[in-house]
Amino acid sequence: MDWDWNFVWQIFPTLLEGVRITILATILGSIVAAIVGLLIALARRSENRVLARTVGFVAEFIRGTPLLVQLYFIFYVLPDIGILLPPLVAGVIGLGLHYGTYAAEVYRGGIDNVPRGQWEAAKACNLTARQTWIHVILPQAIPPMIPALANYFVAMFKETPLLSAITVLELMNQAKSVANTYYRYVEPMTLVGAFFLVISLFSVVLLRWLERRYGRVER
Repeated sequence: MDWDWNFVWQIFPTLLEGVRITILATILGSIVAAIVGLLIALARRSENRVLARTVGFVAEFIRGTPLLVQLYFIFYVLPDIGILLPPLVAGVIGLGLHYGTYAAEVYRGGIDNVPRGQWEAAKACNLTARQTWIHVILPQAIPPMIPALANYFVAMFKETPLLSAITVLELMNQAKSVANTYYRYVEPMTLVGAFFLVISLFSVVLLRWLERRYGRVER
């Protein structure tokens, strides 16, 4: 099939809208994953063994099952028990929960790398647990974690085509809709690959900067 530039310009606005939804889902999913990951990491360090083990089991279960299955469960199964979510909301929750379990391991490693003396110093200063976490531990633990977290968020961006399975009109779903409407697949699928490549390359440059900026920790 010959490449048709007129067709490219015709479908370009539609695909750009798909890019917008893809980036929006990635950003919102990353925020959810960052929050969920931190909560999981803190819960697994809880002195309450029941809480720590329960959260650990749930995290392992989510990490051990495919993202696509989780998306189907959130979007198609939860309505059976009265929880009906819009496609984009379901997709963001699915991405956030799935990658939040991976972010939790990054948080755990960063927290464990904080020298023991910092905990003891906070205790010697009569800081509460909340003050210790907010003012002593997390400010030291989070910066070295940023490159690893960003790497997971880039991986999340590449997983967004799965959202087409729950009718989110992201880039891949828009491309499939165009291709099925006009029976032309070369242009839309090629453009999908080009969009993902350009955004991924930009993300790699950003990751390299983050690694230089935050990758090393001075003790």
